[in-house]
Amino acid sequence: MTSAADLWNSLGCLFAIVSLALVVAEAGGPPVNYEEDQVPPYTLPDPLVMADGAKVTSAEMWRTKRRPEILELFRTHVYGRSPARPEGLAFKVFDNEPQALGGKAMRRQVTILFTGKEDGPKADLLLYLPNDARRPVPAFLILNFQGNHAVSTDPAIRLSASWHRDGKGVEKNKATDAARGAEASRFPIDRILARGYALATIYYGDIDPDFHDGFKNGVHPAFDQGRRQPDSWGSIAAWAWGLSRALDYLETDKDVDAKRVAVLGHSRLGKTALWAGAEDERFAIVISNNSGAGGAALSKRIYGETVEVLNRNFPHWFCENFRKYSAKEADLPVDQHELIALSAPRPVYVASAVGDRWADPRGEFLSCHHADPVYRLLGTEGLPAKEMPGLDSPVMGAIGYHIRTGGHDLTAYDWDRYMDFADKHYGRK
Repeated sequence: MTSAADLWNSLGCLFAIVSLALVVAEAGGPPVNYEEDQVPPYTLPDPLVMADGAKVTSAEMWRTKRRPEILELFRTHVYGRSPARPEGLAFKVFDNEPQALGGKAMRRQVTILFTGKEDGPKADLLLYLPNDARRPVPAFLILNFQGNHAVSTDPAIRLSASWHRDGKGVEKNKATDAARGAEASRFPIDRILARGYALATIYYGDIDPDFHDGFKNGVHPAFDQGRRQPDSWGSIAAWAWGLSRALDYLETDKDVDAKRVAVLGHSRLGKTALWAGAEDERFAIVISNNSGAGGAALSKRIYGETVEVLNRNFPHWFCENFRKYSAKEADLPVDQHELIALSAPRPVYVASAVGDRWADPRGEFLSCHHADPVYRLLGTEGLPAKEMPGLDSPVMGAIGYHIRTGGHDLTAYDWDRYMDFADKHYGRK
């Protein structure tokens, strides 16, 4: 079987061209490293050693002392501090079709009113439930990039009226019918329904628009009260917070098994899913697809996308404190293996793609590897692989991992593995 490393070497010329293109694109910044022998020596913080040097020796010590300590470090230095569930949170069901998609699904559309007010920040949740499965059903909850109407050609999905990217990071005209199904390849709905799972999705721009304007848009102004601190929440934390509010709704829906909701995300929304799973222990399974730097990949490897690149290109994603670690990753008091460990002992799946070196697939695998001791301490099988597996050869313990053929995308192959993983941990056949 061809290993990922072997294939990377055989495609070296191709990736050198891609690397050069990225270096040019990032003019003014440091060259992008895609060479393993150029990864600097680094020391990772031990997730099982307290800040005072005490060794974590029991599940109770992890739960009551070390986990809160790591969570606080991520809030302070990386993602920022999010508000609690708002007291005024409300839900408004505006569509409840029992025979959607040719009779395969019940379609439900719900507006989440984050402050309980129609004129306040809000997001539309689209939910498809399989008609052939016994209710309540387990669900996958995922944010989408282009609007709920983009995940399917279903004409009844309400068109998004929120900000949409025009390539320059500014608002363009509202969505039109021409955009229906534009992102459908990443949402194999028929496949998901056939496996007995519900799909719940929200457009991430409903929660917080993805450009930097001083946090004057989206949910931030409704909860910041005009004040921003160095550890105030950035966009990733806001999107993660929105996922928790979606779970608040799913807990009220009698057709959904809210104790079996997997949170899933791709790319920057994979970073978001990992942080949502760390902050909110109600999520039963946490899944990162091609999340890279600030997600599953180790920051201290300085490979592909880096902290400096993140902060320069996307200053709104993280808290202000994170900027102190641009080109100073060695000073960062946490790394991403600890982010994965924050979900322990709940199952976590991390997926990479061989053509997505920007996201550092090896760094993503190593995060899983270095999170494994926490899972073992808590009595699970952890990651059942000591070496990075070959292409399209998933490994599944309490931590799952695969690296697949192809590039930066969310594919049917990925979904099939995530459903296999959920079946394993939910005891489904």
